[in-house]
Amino acid sequence: MALRWLGFVTAVWIQAISGNNYTFSNYSDALKSLMSLTQLQLNNLSVAKDLGKAFGLLAGLASDRLPTPVILLIGSLEGLLGYGVQWLVVSQRIPPLPYWQMCVFLCMGGNSTTWMNTAVLVTCIRNFRKDRGPVSGILKGYVGLSTAIFTDLSSSLFSSSSHSPSSFLLMLSLLPFAVCLFGILFLREVPPSPESPQSDNLEHRYFGVFNVVAVAVALYLLAYDLTSPHEPLFSRVFAMVLLLLLASPLAIPAHAFVKELLASQTFKLSLDIEKTTSPVREPLLAEKDPAAVDDRLHIVEAAGNMEGERRRPAVGEDHTVMEAMRTVDFWVLFISFLCGVGTGLAVMNNMGQMGSAMGYSDVSMFVSLLSIWGFFGRIASGTISEYFIKKYGTPRPLWNAGSQILMAVGYVIMAVALPGSLYIGSVIVGICYGVRLAVTVPTASELFGLKYYGLIYNILILNLPLGSFLFSGLLAGLLYDREATETAGGGNTCLGAHCYRLVFVDQRQ
Repeated sequence: MALRWLGFVTAVWIQAISGNNYTFSNYSDALKSLMSLTQLQLNNLSVAKDLGKAFGLLAGLASDRLPTPVILLIGSLEGLLGYGVQWLVVSQRIPPLPYWQMCVFLCMGGNSTTWMNTAVLVTCIRNFRKDRGPVSGILKGYVGLSTAIFTDLSSSLFSSSSHSPSSFLLMLSLLPFAVCLFGILFLREVPPSPESPQSDNLEHRYFGVFNVVAVAVALYLLAYDLTSPHEPLFSRVFAMVLLLLLASPLAIPAHAFVKELLASQTFKLSLDIEKTTSPVREPLLAEKDPAAVDDRLHIVEAAGNMEGERRRPAVGEDHTVMEAMRTVDFWVLFISFLCGVGTGLAVMNNMGQMGSAMGYSDVSMFVSLLSIWGFFGRIASGTISEYFIKKYGTPRPLWNAGSQILMAVGYVIMAVALPGSLYIGSVIVGICYGVRLAVTVPTASELFGLKYYGLIYNILILNLPLGSFLFSGLLAGLLYDREATETAGGGNTCLGAHCYRLVFVDQRQ
């Protein structure tokens, strides 16, 4: 049991640094300036980044054949190369690469996260089959926080060059690589432990602790963002406390180890007492009634024959990939996910230009707001949907539908462009985007089983690059360039609420 929880702690750390795919706004302006790009070209770079998720099919196939440590190693090495080259370009250690080569390296950076996420989600959901909602909510929640963690750590540790794109990219290349190397030692599938009411209650308490720590981290990051700017000494103290908060869940596997040790000692003592008081061994079932064993064997064989004759698995049973894709449920889930995350990605990828268009000189706070409130949407929806499905049988897809309606309200608020609307819209869109991600993960496992879950999950998230291309690369880029004016450097800039108003109206429709 302790090993499962130690693996879950390392999974949390990996997820806390695997959301680098959402940080494009923090260095997109630097790329745009260095490479003299139009907004459409810049948005297509973000599409190339999201296109990396399309190659997540490789990670899904590998998850059924390779151990978790190998999958983590592949993802960490790919991220080191993809973001390392971007750092070399932005820091001007090498001249800007041709556009198509930059697309390749952004694609590699985006693909690296699919290996990390697949390793973490598949392993942890298999290790905690009865608590898929909390597991998904916590892990996806930390992915949502990772943008704020990266942004705030970068600004606090490199205060002399606060929010420097080159320093930020250096962290994106090195930190995930180091954390994944640590995760290789502890994250792996563990055989299920014996179930009992006591162990179930203990697991619920442990998940409650994880939720409390995660909320504390989110509030801590939010307080830091809302009170900026800070002195260098204060920023470094902030970074140390943040790292301590992230390390604090280690107390859970330590507690589980102590309880296991005490339980084993108690069990051994009870066996010793039983041997001294009851030396007579009870006969086995086969010794009592061999016919009963034969009857049970016939029942098992009959069940096996029925299983072989079954052609279409029922909802909740293990589906192959082709069996899942033949169902209406799969395509409803896919298309709804496309609409939700595609429009959400359009906001995230363009938040830097949206803030600049509205006259904000520092847009990093909006990026952090999307990240932090996305976390609250993920972690709350995972726990709440788990409670309602167990208590009242409420299907998880209802939460997806409700969040999509609320997300449309957020787009309208952004389109109105009143004072403060960008803050409010960021909060609403962040929450709803988090709900969509966290609820879809356990929904897929509950509909199609866990045997081929890694590949099915990666097929579902193919809509991330597709949604990014449709809503961010085409819709947002074309409409922005239509409203923008030429600049002396060869790029273009748009200032004012009209820059993105049509984008949000079209997304709402």
